Amino acid sequence: MNIATASRTFGRGGLTVGPIGYGVAALGNLYRPLADDVWPGIVPAAWEAGIRYFDTAPHYGLGLAEKRLGAGLQEYPRDAFVLSTKVGRVLEPNPDYREGDTDLGNLFAVPSTLRRRLDYSRDGVLRSIEDSLTRLGLDRIDVVLVHDSDEHEREALDGAFPALDELRAQGVIRSYGAGMNQSAMLTRFVRETDLDIVMCAGRYTLLDPSAEQDLLPAAAERGVSVAVAAVFNSGILATDRPVAGATYDYGAAPDALLAHVSRIADIAAPHGVTVPQLAVQFPLRHPAVATVVLGADSAAQITRNAGLAAVPVPDALWAELSEAGLLP
Repeated sequence: MNIATASRTFGRGGLTVGPIGYGVAALGNLYRPLADDVWPGIVPAAWEAGIRYFDTAPHYGLGLAEKRLGAGLQEYPRDAFVLSTKVGRVLEPNPDYREGDTDLGNLFAVPSTLRRRLDYSRDGVLRSIEDSLTRLGLDRIDVVLVHDSDEHEREALDGAFPALDELRAQGVIRSYGAGMNQSAMLTRFVRETDLDIVMCAGRYTLLDPSAEQDLLPAAAERGVSVAVAAVFNSGILATDRPVAGATYDYGAAPDALLAHVSRIADIAAPHGVTVPQLAVQFPLRHPAVATVVLGADSAAQITRNAGLAAVPVPDALWAELSEAGLLP
C-alpha cells in the first residue's frame, strides 16, 4: 500500500481523510481578490482531484472563505466530505469602518466591515460555531479547532476545550482540537485535554522537524490525529528547485538554506521526484500524521497539489537523502 495515497483515521469519531486536504484561506481573498470567474471553480476542482477534507476559519477573509466554501460544497453529499472550522475569533460589526477600508493588514483583500474579537470562552465558542454554520449554509461541522490561542492558553483550557468536549459528547461535532503554528502548546493541549485532532503548521517539514520532538510522540501516545499544514515553509519547498527570492517562514531564505534545498533537488531528480512531492510526503511517513493540508488559489493549483501524493517516493531516495545528511 502506498502510504501517501491511503486513507487514514482522523480523530476518534469515525472520520477518515485522504493524504491531501484543502485549506481554504485563499477563498477569503488571501493577499489579493479572487475573480468571480476563478473562485467558484476551486472546490469542484478539489473534488474532482479526490480531495474530501476541507478546512476553513472565520478569520479567513472575515467569513468570506466560509461563505464561498459552503457555496462550493452545496452540490455534494454531506456525508461524503469532512469539514473543519475554527473558534477563538468572533466576528462582529466594525464601528470604525469607513468606505474603502480593507482587511489587508490581516492579509485579506476584503472590506473591513467586520472585526475580529478574540474570545476563547464557552459563550464565544458557541456563538462562533453558530455563526460559522450560518455562513457555510451547512447543517453541521465535523471538526472544530481552537485557533491560534498562543496568548490565551488559560482561557482556551478553561473555556473553549470544555465547551467543545460537551459538543462532542452530545454528538453535535465529531471531533475537536487545536490549530497553531507551534508544537509546544499543542503538545500541552494533547496532554491536558481530551482533544483528538491537532493541526500543526510549519513545524513538521523537510526543513523544520521540531514537532517530532514533542507533539508527534504525545499524539501517538494519546491516539490524537495530526494534520500538518504549511509543508512548503511559505514557498522555498513549493517549486522543483528554489527560485530567486524564495521565502522561508515568510522571510527571505538564507543562501545556506537555498543551497540545502538545491542539493535535495539534485538527489531527487534522477528518481523522477520533485521537492514539492518530498515536502508533501515527508510528513505522511509518520503514523501520527493523518493528512497534509495545502492551500490553493486556482483550480489548476489545487489539481497540481492533489497530485503531489500520487507518485510514491522510493525508499531508496529517502535513504539517499538521509545518508547525505539532508533529512531532518
